[in-house]
Amino acid sequence: MEPLKLVNVVKQYGDKTAVNQISLEVGRGEIYGLLGANGAGKTTTMRMVLGLIYPDGGEILYNGKPYHAGLQQIMGYLPEERGLYPKIKVSEQIVYLARLRGMSQQDADKSLRYWLERFDVPEYYDKRIEELSKGNQQKMGFIAAIVHKPQIVILDEAFSGLDPVNVELLKATVKELRDEGTSILFSTHRMEHVEELCQRITILHKSNTVVQGNIRDIKSRYPREEVLLHTIGDVSGLDAIPGVTAVERIDRGYHIRIAAPETAQAILQKAMQETTVERFEIKEPTLNQIFIQEVGDSHE
Repeated sequence: MEPLKLVNVVKQYGDKTAVNQISLEVGRGEIYGLLGANGAGKTTTMRMVLGLIYPDGGEILYNGKPYHAGLQQIMGYLPEERGLYPKIKVSEQIVYLARLRGMSQQDADKSLRYWLERFDVPEYYDKRIEELSKGNQQKMGFIAAIVHKPQIVILDEAFSGLDPVNVELLKATVKELRDEGTSILFSTHRMEHVEELCQRITILHKSNTVVQGNIRDIKSRYPREEVLLHTIGDVSGLDAIPGVTAVERIDRGYHIRIAAPETAQAILQKAMQETTVERFEIKEPTLNQIFIQEVGDSHE
């Protein structure tokens, strides 16, 4: 039984449909990607999952049951707009939030100290949020979302505004939560993070599901239109090969766009006739390229 399941969920505001018949399942120990441009319906979907607003149709099930008050103890949420109070100490604030979700004072304090140590910032225990950098404020928001050891976590732009070192730290933590069995609904504008962390995704566009499924299966449905060719010497006349639509000279070789898969073999044969080939790759489409094709705009 899936920890989180949405079945034909609909949300309307007057005559505007914000979410139209979305269905998805997040398994135990899974990071599930929820993607879409601004206004696509992601935030509305997450708010319905959290019980902050109610669907007008369909159903949302948590371990097979509809929403109930006790769910707050098993759910965690990191919103895109961070919500910690700037003038209150980290310890007072996060322990209070953990107690609201059913933890004892002692357990909440122990969990907070663990996560501060895990992020190598134990000295933040008595600091006010406003004393911290933006990135460290974000880490405190992340701790607030998971301090009570939730079974289901909703992460909305969890890595935005972080430097590369802290992005890697939080990614490692998200993977750790996944490996411990946490179910994570993950929304971001960074497609490379989705490709690294998620196996299954839903892409929303104007309230509708336009792409859904396993990332590998999704990519297999789209043509491979790029070839990466690394060679010792130059290769002449690549742009004259039938099916080649563009050739770009890059360091140690060529980046070539093709109209049909069979063109790749002609490229390889010509390159091998003229020089030594160090690398030849028919590149699969990136998730960002698929997004642009389906939605019509970059998601970066």
